[in-house]
Amino acid sequence: MRSSLTSAGAADHIDEGIPNMKTNRLWARSWRWLVACLGLGLLAACSTTDNFPPAPASASTQDYNYIIGPGDNINIIVWRNPELSMSVPIRPDGKFSTPLIDELVAQGKSSVEVSREIEKQLAKYVRDPVVTVIVTGFVGPYDQQIRVVGEAAKPQALPFKQYMTLLDVMIAVGGLTDFADGNGATILRAADGKQYSVRLRDLIRRGDVSANVQMKPGDILIIPQSFF
Repeated sequence: MRSSLTSAGAADHIDEGIPNMKTNRLWARSWRWLVACLGLGLLAACSTTDNFPPAPASASTQDYNYIIGPGDNINIIVWRNPELSMSVPIRPDGKFSTPLIDELVAQGKSSVEVSREIEKQLAKYVRDPVVTVIVTGFVGPYDQQIRVVGEAAKPQALPFKQYMTLLDVMIAVGGLTDFADGNGATILRAADGKQYSVRLRDLIRRGDVSANVQMKPGDILIIPQSFF
């Protein structure tokens, strides 16, 4: 009798354990599936830059001319008319005013183009005006600024300068954060609508100057976060 009770109890115990064993196996399979998915996601994240060609080392053009933008200051010099010479800021709408000129658009123009425009306006009051415009306090138009987003120490927009390089940009933004995937960074180039891969980690932390490339007006530097 005791033997039959013991056998029955053991059977009940085994029956109770079967659901737990099934549950454990189910959790194990779910966990392995989750780990596999995460691994694939990390591999995909790591290999995203493989889809983009490396940025060309040279990008500047010899015929580049600085274009005036909101926030710039211009120094207007009118020859033999010091009372008309002055320094004025370019307003957020891209225009400026002087005592004899109500409004004149400067945004998107070079200093020479603005000089000729001022001469046309002053010709109504001054005989044969000769005007020189000198730009100071460079900001530039928004579509030509270099923008740095993501895992930079100080993400910001920078005025473009001729022969500006990737290293110049990283110095200006204070380098990378501790969580940056430097070699996963890309440049979105407005000039041709393409995206290029760059090696920021090799450039900054390994001193690999071959990773230094020139920038173009309107470039957007995107620095992703590292997942490990």
